[in-house]
Amino acid sequence: MTGDPPHSVVVVVFDGVQLLDVTGPVEVFTTANAYGAHYDVRLLSPTGRDVRTSSGVRLGVEGSWDSASPGRPGTLLVPGRPDWRRAVGDQALVAGVAGLARGARRVASVCAGAFLLAEAGMLDGRRAVTHWQLVGQLATAYPRVRVEADPVFVRDGAVITSAGVSAGIDLSLALVEEDHGADLARGVARELVVFMARPGGQSQFSARLTPREGGHPVLRRVMDTVHADPGAPHTLEELARTASVSARHLSRLFRAQAGMSVGQYLESVRLEAAQALLEAGDDSVEAVAGESGFGSSETMRRAFQHALGIAPTAYRARFRSTVRTLDSIAAG
Repeated sequence: MTGDPPHSVVVVVFDGVQLLDVTGPVEVFTTANAYGAHYDVRLLSPTGRDVRTSSGVRLGVEGSWDSASPGRPGTLLVPGRPDWRRAVGDQALVAGVAGLARGARRVASVCAGAFLLAEAGMLDGRRAVTHWQLVGQLATAYPRVRVEADPVFVRDGAVITSAGVSAGIDLSLALVEEDHGADLARGVARELVVFMARPGGQSQFSARLTPREGGHPVLRRVMDTVHADPGAPHTLEELARTASVSARHLSRLFRAQAGMSVGQYLESVRLEAAQALLEAGDDSVEAVAGESGFGSSETMRRAFQHALGIAPTAYRARFRSTVRTLDSIAAG
């Protein structure tokens, strides 16, 4: 490997950029060099001056975009900033990204960096992903982009987009594996103490989007009833009687105003309840299934797999209170 020319990784940085969007991938590529890779990683800003990240940390750069070395860069990495509208409103920034991308062998974005690629027209007709909180905004702002909600990263041709913040590490590990094979990438993952391939998609991290209030008084009454006791054996007929309407009318109201069926709404509320119980408590999975209204652990497991892509036991292992975990370690 030592005789091969370096693979140039150009990281675009600018004021307001998200710090971990930059440092996570950089750490992966530079760690890979210790295992036999040959990446030349450079941070470039529009003017060649240092930039201040969204967290206030100053990043030093090696030069401006104009100072990018001649030839075809191996990888262009485009991070994002929390306020993506300010980023895409900077036409010089967008034009600079587009110009650098035209000469790169592959282009990758992290988190809200997908908005810069979309504004530059690079995602038109392509599959793409961004942070779970922003997927709806990306789809609305750029309808020609085929936005996906769950993947940690998506590759469509020579363009790769990744989900929120730390997903840039997953993306970079995948690129290292593509360049140098699984063994080298696995060594990097072990050194950085991260998953080689993150289990499950980003849905497991997302906040549930269950409607909290209905515009219609009938919906509000039914939603309040369900939220008050998700574990109760609610049926469509019983909920309709609670609201003094027919089951058919209640179904129509939910479809029209909540965008889902009564059954889907009920499962969403029960899923939220189960998540909270798994995160904060020590009850068995079977007990949580009963408390949250699923009835059996198998029914709850299917709901978790469908909505979040992981099993309840895996969800608890990843998201339970760290205070409880630290207390148990101390007690042991």
